Amino acid sequence: MKILDKILILAMILLFAAGCQKGIDPISKVAPGPDTAAPVVKINYPTDVTIIRDEAQKVPVKIQLEAADDIELASIVVQMDGTQIASFSSFKDYRRAVEEYIYDGVTDGVHALTVTATDLAGKTASATVHFQKTTPYHPIYDGEIFYMPFDGDVIEQISNTSATVVGSPSFVDGKKGKAYAGATDAYLTFPTTNLIKTKEFSAVFWMKINPVPDRAGILIISREDSLNPKYPLIQNNRTSGFRFFREGSATSQQVKVNVGEGGTLESWNDGGFITPATSGWVQLAFTISGTKSTIYINGVKARDAVLTPIDWTGCNLLTIMSGVPRFTEWNHFSDLSSLDELRFFNRALTADEVLQMYSAK
Repeated sequence: MKILDKILILAMILLFAAGCQKGIDPISKVAPGPDTAAPVVKINYPTDVTIIRDEAQKVPVKIQLEAADDIELASIVVQMDGTQIASFSSFKDYRRAVEEYIYDGVTDGVHALTVTATDLAGKTASATVHFQKTTPYHPIYDGEIFYMPFDGDVIEQISNTSATVVGSPSFVDGKKGKAYAGATDAYLTFPTTNLIKTKEFSAVFWMKINPVPDRAGILIISREDSLNPKYPLIQNNRTSGFRFFREGSATSQQVKVNVGEGGTLESWNDGGFITPATSGWVQLAFTISGTKSTIYINGVKARDAVLTPIDWTGCNLLTIMSGVPRFTEWNHFSDLSSLDELRFFNRALTADEVLQMYSAK
């Protein structure tokens, strides 16, 4: 009886299994189709604007790449300056590969990185980027404490620290190399720890002014306006730090600097005018001494304004290319202009020094 029960159970299992297979086609291999397209190659890092700054004679670089093919990848070859440094031929996803390779031999100079992918049909595709390795920047002017060349990054060269980026600025061809390109609601910030140790201050930089919008903040070191009844929507405490900005129209822009002297005191310097349509790249500079502020345009003094020594109370933030967040009244928001070769100094530059920097171009 027990044997009969077991036979019946086995028969039911076989019938159930057969029923499950009814109506299901057998699995068969499907041909991938003809290989019609060449691979696609992308180098994610380094890029054409990458500059590696390091004192060492040789430094590592982490190469990050992608390759894809419509049917199947066969190999990926990585070359540095024409010499093969790595290759890949085994991929988890045979149609797409995301790979990294650390090359520990980058010396000073400009280097060409080429990645070539080959598919099973023998078709190839390549991508090439040129990046640079150089030694760190060392100040070249007396009292220089801050330098940003904007050559594809937002790193301040003397401290070797990166700005905090707000929004989506980009880079364009600049006065020298690349330049910062402003965007709506975009700006950079830095802490002011190493910037405000003296009562004198100077800034020198190049701008290609976009008169839209018709006003904007350019360089702001200001205190938080916590006493403003409109806070935090409007910030405009002008008793500390400085605010360098522009305002005007499509045909004429005026650059100005406001300096806080402590208490309720402030000094205004309504500097010279710039015609955006014809001026192109313009060198702007302003200096703050213990007795006056001075604005220069293309190496020429535009205007002086009398002041008592600057007050730095509460000035812990530098904003570049916007009045946000601490100088937003009168719509001094983000600047859509281009900015290049920004330098700060812990002293008041002389007129001759400003002119020499302009002449050096």
